[in-house]
Amino acid sequence: MARPIWTGTLSFGLLNVPIRLMTAERKVDLHFRMLDQRNNQPVRYERVNAESGEEVPWKDIVKAYEYSKGNYVVLDESDIRKAAPETHETVEIDTFIDADALTPAYYEKPYYLVPGKKAEKGYVLLRETLKRTGKIGIARVVIRTREYLCAVMPQGEALMLILLRFPQELVDASEYALPDKDMAEYRISDRELEMAGELIESMAGKWQPEHYRDEFRERLTAVIEQRLKSKGITTRLEEEEPAHANATTNVVDFMALLKKSIESKQRTPARGGGEKGEEEKPAAKKAAAKKAKAEPKKTATRKTPAKKAATRKGRKAG
Repeated sequence: MARPIWTGTLSFGLLNVPIRLMTAERKVDLHFRMLDQRNNQPVRYERVNAESGEEVPWKDIVKAYEYSKGNYVVLDESDIRKAAPETHETVEIDTFIDADALTPAYYEKPYYLVPGKKAEKGYVLLRETLKRTGKIGIARVVIRTREYLCAVMPQGEALMLILLRFPQELVDASEYALPDKDMAEYRISDRELEMAGELIESMAGKWQPEHYRDEFRERLTAVIEQRLKSKGITTRLEEEEPAHANATTNVVDFMALLKKSIESKQRTPARGGGEKGEEEKPAAKKAAAKKAKAEPKKTATRKTPAKKAATRKGRKAG
């Protein structure tokens, strides 16, 4: 059994469903290692200073951003941590949209959401409601240290989480020379359209993914196996025992939570934000002002060390 990426909750309205985030893809690429043909020893990659040619130890390596050609600004680990999102174990659904409103260009990577222990009811409730309404949830999720946009959608008996590309990651089709005129401009006749439709109908069938195979990988695997037999070499990999992690939850009154969510029209608030509360009463304001006057005023100091952009020769830091 595969290990979960993390264990947390799926949140929509006031409902929180304990889940495990599991990968939904399996890498089947064949990986190769470079060897020195003179003695079949592995070729190592070394961290070398481009100017001195000396090897650089890990403790002396820093991260930098190239803001212009050959000019870098160095970042500390603390700078990167400040930019990292706070929530790491929650899929926060922000809104629900029509399933067909999301074009395939946005899809990037699939995961399965697996319910935690005793969390099946909330899981099935969301799954079946999405099926009935034809909606999918748009959410945010943090995997490791990066925040992603994602979609939560039903897929058979599962809820799938699909990582999405942000709009700025997509190239607009208008940047390419595409045929965007009327069909008459390309001399396409009604008869040609009809015949093309008949051809497509004659080739139509059901989607059967099991009929498709990576034939190149199969042939290459056969070559590798033949090499192993002829050379008399075998390799054994020791697999680690999988870790089983189940989130637990108490019995939840879903009807009460759903009713309260609908009545208040409350969504899971985005991080860093907050809804304005009721206006303070005059008496409360007066008491607060009196208290503030009595207490000495505190001033917060914030250290903001300036960093000069460093001009460095050599390759970019990772």
